[in-house]
Amino acid sequence: MTFEGKFSDSLVVDQLDKLSVSFLVNDLEVRRGGCAGNISFGLGVLGLRPVLVGAVGEDFADYRSWLERHGVDCDHIHVSPTKHTARFVCTNDATMAQIASFYPGAMSEAREIELKPIVDVVGEPAYVLIGPDDPEGMLRHTEECRQRGYKFIADPSQQLAFGDGDLIRQLIDGADILITNEYESHIVEKKTGWTADDIQARVRLQVTTLGADGVRIEGTDQALIEVPACKDVTPVEPTGVGDAFRAGFLAALGWDLGLERAAQVGCVLAAYVVETVGPQEYSFTNEEFVARLRGSYGDEAADEVASHIN
Repeated sequence: MTFEGKFSDSLVVDQLDKLSVSFLVNDLEVRRGGCAGNISFGLGVLGLRPVLVGAVGEDFADYRSWLERHGVDCDHIHVSPTKHTARFVCTNDATMAQIASFYPGAMSEAREIELKPIVDVVGEPAYVLIGPDDPEGMLRHTEECRQRGYKFIADPSQQLAFGDGDLIRQLIDGADILITNEYESHIVEKKTGWTADDIQARVRLQVTTLGADGVRIEGTDQALIEVPACKDVTPVEPTGVGDAFRAGFLAALGWDLGLERAAQVGCVLAAYVVETVGPQEYSFTNEEFVARLRGSYGDEAADEVASHIN
């Protein structure tokens, strides 16, 4: 929502303990989102069939239909009988100040989900990506992956700001891949007390997104890979860009392409999102995607991906 005035005009500093304000907003935009939904959507758009696991409310029906139309398996989502789907609500004023609220709702029931019954139905997972969710649910799923030998990707993202060092250490240790942006990588080091070398000793690969500077991939037994961002990007709105990168990166791994190619595919998909308002509002044809990949990363990259996306 957008308020055309300034919040500060309605605030009396010495009366904040009696605060009661209302703002007339001139628009309301409702957009689909959530890290798991965004990543699954991107994978589906690229032709894979990801299995979405999480907890939602009974108000999820329309969103479920949208995701299923875009290739996402939603058969194993837990539906809470009492709580609404998690929701982020924000209002910006004319100065871009923001008042926001996050309602976790059904997300707190993610801790009730066990992965093995899902695996028994869909088959052994290529990867289990554990994104930001109910912290107890994240811990449960991480531990189950370790116990059952499922390769997992640690993607704690927003939970890094709220989690303590003990939580973060448990979420990362033993991951096949750790994905963060550059700022988050420093939070991980600060809160865990681990050095960069300590982290790399605990995960096979560390993938760090660098915004307009692209992405860096490193590991104990992996030579450094640096991939520049997609060319000719006209940024509009950044929400969901990191999720799109993850979707493209995972799609290429699913096609058995190398890490460099995976990062390139992730960067191209991320470019579509940053050029669009909303994390799931982008669209393209297979030919357009391959052409954009060709323009940024060359013929060999485009030809390899074309054999999978077409």
